[in-house]
Amino acid sequence: MRPNFFHHLHPPTIPAQQSRWRYTLGAGGTAVFLLFVLAITGMLEMFYYTPTPEQAALSVQTISYHVPLGGLVRNTHYWSAQLLMIVMAAHLIRVVMTGAYRSPRRFNYLLGLVLFVAVVLLNFTGYILRWDQGIQWALVVGTNLLKTIPVAGDALYVMLIGGSQPGPATLIRFYAWHIFGLGLLVVILTGWHIFRVRRDGGIAVPPPRLREDDARITRFELVQREVLAMILITAILFILAIFFPAPIDAPIEQLTTMANDASAPWFFLWVQQMLKWGDPFVWGIVVPLVVMLILALIPYVLPQAQDAELGRWFPKSNRLARLVLIGISLLVIVLTLLALLPGS
Repeated sequence: MRPNFFHHLHPPTIPAQQSRWRYTLGAGGTAVFLLFVLAITGMLEMFYYTPTPEQAALSVQTISYHVPLGGLVRNTHYWSAQLLMIVMAAHLIRVVMTGAYRSPRRFNYLLGLVLFVAVVLLNFTGYILRWDQGIQWALVVGTNLLKTIPVAGDALYVMLIGGSQPGPATLIRFYAWHIFGLGLLVVILTGWHIFRVRRDGGIAVPPPRLREDDARITRFELVQREVLAMILITAILFILAIFFPAPIDAPIEQLTTMANDASAPWFFLWVQQMLKWGDPFVWGIVVPLVVMLILALIPYVLPQAQDAELGRWFPKSNRLARLVLIGISLLVIVLTLLALLPGS
């Protein structure tokens, strides 16, 4: 078979043992496909979305209920964004749990971490664009965290919000950040990340002399697996989009009042829970930054997987790195669950 453009995006062959789904989880390719779905559905929504405080929530309702297939497009966009964060988190866990972050892949690990943060912020800005009563916690409390930063806090708040309080300029700025700032950044980082994967030698495997299995698969079989994965993911997205519509609420009437049950989006619930403990700067800014710093330092300060242990789960030589990641993951999960408890 003569390779086409899509085949040439892949190496001629890759190790068979490390190409199995139970090793890679298919997370990297799934994330790229979900980004593609997000881009297509987002562009379709732009034809009807109006980024003004008076019309934003109403235009979302119009897309959901009056535009032909608009509800399906919006729900697919929403679920693609939610699944993307989950898949990227799984990809990060897989990389650490297999020791695949070791040199020469340390820089690409950092690129992936920055990309993950950019995707979370992309979700946050898209969440705000609904401009309905369900996003008030994120808009008011989330942005007010900037004010707690010493010296530069007020200036950063005004730069993000466009004034002393949320208003028309706020929605325009979040719209611009969502599409041009963070959207373009995610595209650039994704391309760079994929390029570095190829440049750094592809999947992390032991040197040839230490490999137990030298079997390899061709790019043609790899593409077939990816197409099968894309079909499966598309089916999952359509099922979610049809049976579990994206959240929608009444338009915001007055930003100075906020419902007692207002809460953060699910991916920031752990931060919301910590804000109940005291100083918002410490718990809302410093602690999340420390968590990201610890994750960023894993390839540089903690023991790395040995050559013979690459290409498989849970290498003994990087046990400390795995324990650190497990501790951070449990912290985030427990705090999220606590935030979901009634009366918490």
